Amino acid sequence: PAGGALLSSSGTYPVDTAALERPDLIRGNPRTINMSTIGDALLAAKDPPIRAIYVYNSNPVAVAPDSASVASGFAREDLFCVVHEIFRTDTADYADIVLPATTQLEQTDVHASYGHLYAQANNPSIAPLGEAKCNTEVFRLLAARMGFTEACFRDSDDDLARQAFRRDDPRSAGLDWNTLKARGFQRLAVPAAYAPFAQGGFPTPSGKCEFRSATLAAEGHDPLPTFVPPRESAASAPALAQRYPLAFISPPARNFLNSSFANLPTFVAEEKAPRLDLNPDDAEPRGIRTGDAVRIYNDRGGFTAAARVTDRTRRGVVVSPSIWWKKLSPDGANANAVTSQALTDLGRAATFYDCLVEVARA
Repeated sequence: PAGGALLSSSGTYPVDTAALERPDLIRGNPRTINMSTIGDALLAAKDPPIRAIYVYNSNPVAVAPDSASVASGFAREDLFCVVHEIFRTDTADYADIVLPATTQLEQTDVHASYGHLYAQANNPSIAPLGEAKCNTEVFRLLAARMGFTEACFRDSDDDLARQAFRRDDPRSAGLDWNTLKARGFQRLAVPAAYAPFAQGGFPTPSGKCEFRSATLAAEGHDPLPTFVPPRESAASAPALAQRYPLAFISPPARNFLNSSFANLPTFVAEEKAPRLDLNPDDAEPRGIRTGDAVRIYNDRGGFTAAARVTDRTRRGVVVSPSIWWKKLSPDGANANAVTSQALTDLGRAATFYDCLVEVARA
């Protein structure tokens, strides 16, 4: 009964975010910028403007929407940009300073998971190469140079790993860092037949899975699941849809993980080249055949890909598996040349899927 599949298990881990992030040390009300609007943020005439940016664990010039604006922002002469990286990414090309980062083979870490219930120790296999440093070591060095005296800024990676899970949570019972480090993995203290929501326990006022949400109603939203047309669609923006009649989506390519692995020759060889899938009913009036170079564009920009005509794509929808690095793309642009910086109404998340384009032979 109730299946038994387990995939999104990350919420089971009692991660102590307060211990790791120390929000109690934040002074005042610092500006917070949504990475999905980093292009506008870097170009905005704010007082004060963003004058420095430190990039780690990300490649925003490739992955953030409306990449022409993002690149223009990073290209500002008065922006001091530091990128902490393993590879020379699209973003690293805009850096004033590139700091070499460690890989997982060179650093200590502790991991939760998805798809199972085992915490895992990441023990380094080799010492850091050259001048490479892990994120936490850079943070410690910066804190010391900037005069922060709180003890947490001197915590070693082992110290941080010990603090990662809440000790007062029964799911952490028996989860000891020294033991985990020696063994490599350890199951959370949860029942063998683990069904966390069998008796409710959902993060809702009622504790139930709510089909009608009183919380949404109180915030002025429809309390029931309701279809809302995308911002860019024939229903919501008919004039725009006249010029750009095709809905564009850019799901992950099979051999990439967002922009990760997209620079490795083995995976690039598997993907071959940027591709656009389109339905025969959309291809025929545009004179497009499989293998043709096509231009995908809208008011925000455009990029080039090889067409694949297939009935696996619905009429009116075009699909470009992503994310290719811009520097490894035929015209120095990728799918995010056409995506928007607009945010969702709930959660203020990116709207990569809400995008109208036109396609023509290149």
